[in-house]
Amino acid sequence: MSIVVSALKEEQPHEKRVAIDPDVTKRLIKAGMKVLIEKGAGIASYYNDDSYQKAGAEVVDRQTALSQANVVAVINLPSDETLNALKPGQVLLGLLSSLIKPEKMQQLADKKVSALSFELLPRTISRAQTMDVLSSQSSVAGYKAALVASDAYSKYFPMMITAAGTVKPAKVLVLGTGVAGLQAIGTAKRLGAIISGYDVRPASKGEVESLGATFLTSSVSNGAGSGGYARALTPEETAAQQKELAGFIADNDVIITTAQVPGHKPPLMVTQESVDNAKPGTVFVDLAASELGGNVAGSKPDETVTTDNQVMIIGGNNLASELSNSASQLYAKNVQSVINAMVDKDGNLAIDPKDDVFSGLTATTNGEIINARLREALKLDPLPTDEPVKDEKTDQSAESKGAE
Repeated sequence: MSIVVSALKEEQPHEKRVAIDPDVTKRLIKAGMKVLIEKGAGIASYYNDDSYQKAGAEVVDRQTALSQANVVAVINLPSDETLNALKPGQVLLGLLSSLIKPEKMQQLADKKVSALSFELLPRTISRAQTMDVLSSQSSVAGYKAALVASDAYSKYFPMMITAAGTVKPAKVLVLGTGVAGLQAIGTAKRLGAIISGYDVRPASKGEVESLGATFLTSSVSNGAGSGGYARALTPEETAAQQKELAGFIADNDVIITTAQVPGHKPPLMVTQESVDNAKPGTVFVDLAASELGGNVAGSKPDETVTTDNQVMIIGGNNLASELSNSASQLYAKNVQSVINAMVDKDGNLAIDPKDDVFSGLTATTNGEIINARLREALKLDPLPTDEPVKDEKTDQSAESKGAE
C-alpha cells in the first residue's frame, strides 16, 4: 500500500503559506505516494484546488486529510482539536513550536504519534541542508524585511538627483548577518541604500562585505559558537553589545534585526533608550518579534507600533508568510526532502532514532520523547544514548518560522 501524505489548511489568522505545493505534489506522486490536500489549503498562496487536482492530488475535507494520511504536513502547530484527531502511527511534520510548547509534544507521544519539528533539525549536518526550513523561510523573511522597511520609510532608499535638488540615500543597519540578515542586506543594497551589517561573529565580515556593505566590528570577543553560529552572550557581554549598538542605531535611518533562538526568548539588542534616542522617522523591523519578546524594545508580533518620538517599530515575525507563494515552494521542497529520507529501501516509512539527522529532528516517536533538548525541557531523565545537552546557540539571523 502506498504512503499517503496530506497537507492541511493552516488555522492561524496571519498564516498564508501551505506545506505542500502542486510541484512537490507531482514529485511525491511520481515517487509512488498518494497526496491529499485539504480543500482551500493553498488559496492564500495562490494555489487553487484545481491546480492540486491537475498535479494528481485528491482535494478532500479536513477529516479525510487527517484520518487517511500516514504523514500530515503543516506549517505551524495545529489546534488541540486537530492534534486530538491524529491516530497512533501517524507522522506530524512542521514548525511545531516544540521547545516553546513541549507539553504538546508529550501529548502527541501519549497518542503514539510521531512528531518531526523543523526547529529541532541539526542544521550543521550537510545532508540536512535540503530539509532546513529555518534557512529557507529566513531567506524569504530577510528579503521581505527590506521591502517592508522601504515602504514604511518616509524617504527614498537610493540617492536621487533631480532638478529640485539631491536627496541623500537612506542608511540601513542590519543586526545579525545570518541567512535573513544577508538577504536583507542584499535586497536593501539593490534598492540603493547605504548598508551596514553587525554581527558578533568575525567570520561574517567577508560575507557582509561581499554584498557591498560595511561590516561593523563588535567589541564582543570571540562571539562565534559551534557550527558557525553566534554563541549565547553573557550578561556582561549583552550589556556591552547594547551600549555599542546604541551609537550605530542613532546614526541610521532603518534598522532590521534578525536574532532568534528557537524555543527561547530572543536577545534584546535595541534597548528602550536606543528607541527613545532614535531620530523621528526611524524604522525598526524586528524579525524576532514574538510573545516572548523581540530584539527591539516595544516590538509586538504582527503589529506596527509608532512611538511618541515618531519612531516606527514593525513586528516582522511572520514576513515569510507575506511572500506566501515563494515561501510555500521552498517549504514544500524541505518537506519533500524529509519524507524522502524517511522512506526505507522497501518503500515504507521508517524513523531511525539513531540517525544523526532524525535523532535531532524527531520530537517523539513510538510513544517516547527522543530529542535530548526536549526531554530536558520536560524534565525527563536522559535516554541511555542521550549526549549531554549543550547550551543553545544564538543564531543572529531570523532562523525561525520565520521563520529561522
